[in-house]
Amino acid sequence: MGIHPKIGITGLPRSGKSAVLDKVVSMVVDEHKADHRSSTSGQRVIGGMRTEAIIENGERVGYACIDIETGERGVMAHREIDSRNRILGYGIDPSEIDRIGVPAIQNAVGNCEILVVDEVGKFSVESEGFVNVVRAALEYDMPTLLTLHKKSRPPLLQDIRRRDDGRILEVTPVNRALLTYKILKLIQQSP
Repeated sequence: MGIHPKIGITGLPRSGKSAVLDKVVSMVVDEHKADHRSSTSGQRVIGGMRTEAIIENGERVGYACIDIETGERGVMAHREIDSRNRILGYGIDPSEIDRIGVPAIQNAVGNCEILVVDEVGKFSVESEGFVNVVRAALEYDMPTLLTLHKKSRPPLLQDIRRRDDGRILEVTPVNRALLTYKILKLIQQSP
């Protein structure tokens, strides 16, 4: 087990997990811009995969996975995807997770200061490549931020929850604002 924390942010759907994650990420990036010493290392600050809702006419119709560094995106779940594999009314396309999410996580490991995996949940675990790359990334000793689907119980999520170096923090309406600072502190305290 490493010395850098693996921080899992969990909470009910629409509780603000991704919002907390985004705020931590932007604070870390701002801090690095202010701290000129880090620019000499040449190491990139944040890497990994983000998940974003696809909204059409004010309605959530799917989810995209995005490479944080390149901005490249793929539609991993959508109502219009014709797939035998349907979850919560969305057709799942694991090949898009393999195309965008898997390399995004692979490229971040060891090359970035902080790895972000948003989100380990019902859709992303349909990709075997995603499950394998996340497992491998967790063995690498670097600060890691993950958002975890609260109600899902796939083996990968169970393993993350059991880790000795893992800290699982739940987002609630009460702690949402303060959680950002707590997570930032946990990252900064790591060596």
